[in-house]
Amino acid sequence: VKQDGLVHISQLADRFVKNPADVVSLQQQVQVRVLEVDLPRKRINLSMKE
Repeated sequence: VKQDGLVHISQLADRFVKNPADVVSLQQQVQVRVLEVDLPRKRINLSMKE
């Protein structure tokens, strides 16, 4: 399945993140967990938290 998803800034880490670039960089591959699939809006909400 090829579908983009969104990791909200609050789901990047277990600590406060002011700047997402402090946690991830462009083209970096990350492991995520699926929080929600919204089929009508075609959105996938993801989390990088452990």
